[in-house]
Amino acid sequence: MNERSDKRALKVAVLGCGAVGSQVVRLLSEQRDDLAARVGAPVELVGVAVRRLDAPRDIEVPDGVLTTDAAGLVARDDVDVVVEVIGGIEPARSLILSALEHGASVVTANKALLAEDGPTLFEAAAKAERDLYYEAAVAGAIPILRPLRESLAGDKVTRVLGIVNGTTNFILDKMDTSGAGFSEALEEAQELGYAEADPTADVEGFDAAAKAAILASLAFHSRVTASDVYREGISEVTAADVASARDMGSVVKLLAICELRGEHVAARVHPAMIPRSHPLASVRGAYNAVFVESEAAGQLMFYGPGAGGAPTASAVLGDLVTVARNRLAGTRGAGESAYADRAVQPMGETRTRYHVAIDVDDRAGVLAAVANAFADHDVSIQTVRQEGRGADAQLVVVSHAAPDAALSATVDQLRNMDIVREVTSVMRVEGGDE
Repeated sequence: MNERSDKRALKVAVLGCGAVGSQVVRLLSEQRDDLAARVGAPVELVGVAVRRLDAPRDIEVPDGVLTTDAAGLVARDDVDVVVEVIGGIEPARSLILSALEHGASVVTANKALLAEDGPTLFEAAAKAERDLYYEAAVAGAIPILRPLRESLAGDKVTRVLGIVNGTTNFILDKMDTSGAGFSEALEEAQELGYAEADPTADVEGFDAAAKAAILASLAFHSRVTASDVYREGISEVTAADVASARDMGSVVKLLAICELRGEHVAARVHPAMIPRSHPLASVRGAYNAVFVESEAAGQLMFYGPGAGGAPTASAVLGDLVTVARNRLAGTRGAGESAYADRAVQPMGETRTRYHVAIDVDDRAGVLAAVANAFADHDVSIQTVRQEGRGADAQLVVVSHAAPDAALSATVDQLRNMDIVREVTSVMRVEGGDE
């Protein structure tokens, strides 16, 4: 790679001018002098690819910069860095590959693409001897990927536990603080702009699963895709579930959980009860937080705004400065680290804990029969309590850790027992003492 010593302006192209792209363009203009000082050379915006030139925009874009020819923009041989913030799989993948092939380094916020086909992008970047940075792909402005990739490179990360979707955290927080049901809380999230008109990607866990795949890949030096991540959303979480958690001194959160299990990686996204004493329990509203456990550093927590145009653009600009510095020095940053090549553990083999609420007949022998159902699958019970009497009798059981498949089989057996009227709630439990 040739070192640059002429200090000419580094030319930047931006793909997309939506919520994030517009803020990237704004910051490139407002912080022009500071960026030049930090990088060591001027940073010049030479193109912004958009679908429509006449679309209304909240920012002023320099004359002659807007273009609808994204393919032509990334193929320019004078572009040093391409910032991709259009999202989705195509045309983002083709544009990034073309940018790398034509000699540009790339900064992207595209979690879906990285989680689906990251290896293709990393291999293209390595072949081109160019950088591919993506801090903004997970948790908005929170610096979490670079600490995993660089700051903890000399340590062994064993677990990453995070709230990585602001929409679902807002909904669950509202359900906890107001007693609202899921639909009511979702409607408020949409009215306030925290949830899309079609909230499926958020509330069904697809967004969080993509981020979990990226986190697991970095933390455990193995290739993990979104399809490897077990996923459950929050649409089935009820006000009764949240109230039951409150009775236990817990709160319900949608968690992305990535763990090192011997020579395997476990990656999952699902709602879970966590004790209110856990640091993640205090993450309110649309904020994100990631809790990291490692052998030498111990427990670390990263907290902040996990979405929004300006916070995400902040992470993009941080990557852009690093990539630009590397271009000037004729070096590259760390690429993909997948040397461990660990297999992903199936969810059924992953050890979890369950909270199970069961409507039962209030008569002698019921508790023993329920306990036997757990014992049949070698699942140990941590606590059990009865609520109500007669037709309102309910047992609430919390298990010790066991393979998820065994716990699932236990629930299936309970549902088929004559003494059980209904299994009203099943939720995993994380954190706290067993």
